[in-house]
Amino acid sequence: MIMPVVLAIILLVVQFALWFHGRQVADAAAREGARLARIDTDSWESDATSRAEQVLRAVGPKLLEGAAVTAWDENGRRGVEITATAVQVVPLLPERTLTITARFGGPVECFRPDDGSEGCP
Repeated sequence: MIMPVVLAIILLVVQFALWFHGRQVADAAAREGARLARIDTDSWESDATSRAEQVLRAVGPKLLEGAAVTAWDENGRRGVEITATAVQVVPLLPERTLTITARFGGPVECFRPDDGSEGCP
């Protein structure tokens, strides 16, 4: 009688741990991609998304399902956003409860000379 309840609690704890770890992996990958997105180069989008995908493959290759990596540029700020779903252990759990979104970015970094001339567009 108590065993199904105990098993359900254990599965929920494992599910939460997988979701939490997946969120940490997505945050790390988005942060690494955002580091490259902030550098003022012509290929910043491809560099940032490929670096974030590389981190996802290295750290949690089977932890996040359907990971979508997108680079964004808004008002002089650039970054990376990752949307994925954590691995599902508990059956019949709604998928939207396992969705993970990580978004990191910051101002574009560029060199500005001391002589007062404009270094960045």
